[in-house]
Amino acid sequence: MQTTLKYCRKKRATNIVAALTMLLFGVSKVAAQKATTTINLILADVIAIEPGSAAKGGTVDFHYENASDYNSEQTATIPNSLIITFTHPFDLKVKANGAYFENGAHQIPVNVLTISRNETSKITGNSKPIVLSTEDQVLVSGADSGSKLNLDLDYTIPQAKSSSPDMLGKPEGKYTQKVTYTVSAL
Repeated sequence: MQTTLKYCRKKRATNIVAALTMLLFGVSKVAAQKATTTINLILADVIAIEPGSAAKGGTVDFHYENASDYNSEQTATIPNSLIITFTHPFDLKVKANGAYFENGAHQIPVNVLTISRNETSKITGNSKPIVLSTEDQVLVSGADSGSKLNLDLDYTIPQAKSSSPDMLGKPEGKYTQKVTYTVSAL
């Protein structure tokens, strides 16, 4: 009886090994399995004046220290004045936060200053120099969307303004006004 039991166990083990072998070698005859995954790109509209923009807390200084300074045009070119990332075409506007550069009670009108896009800028679109005022004015129109587009600006005080009563005869000192840039979608 024990011999028969051993024989049955051996036979069963052999059958199991044979079955496993057939399964392993028979896998190539089984159909392939597939899985599908959905990939979503979730986009948001982005408008950003990037860190590193000189206009974010920066300053532009003009020094009038002698007759030659008052009798000539002065231009300050500021690289990376604005670095813009925008997912849509846009306009860039500029305005002064007040009507005058001020030094206490003393004032110089903001319209002595002209702002224009420097040709080294990577921002596209139409641009023309603007004479600064308290009204929003379009400095760049129809700019293409892009990432980290730099706008280099020229700030100019023409000789006609520096040698006029707008600036001549004023007490010495620092005259200050803030300028605001606004980027908006078209």
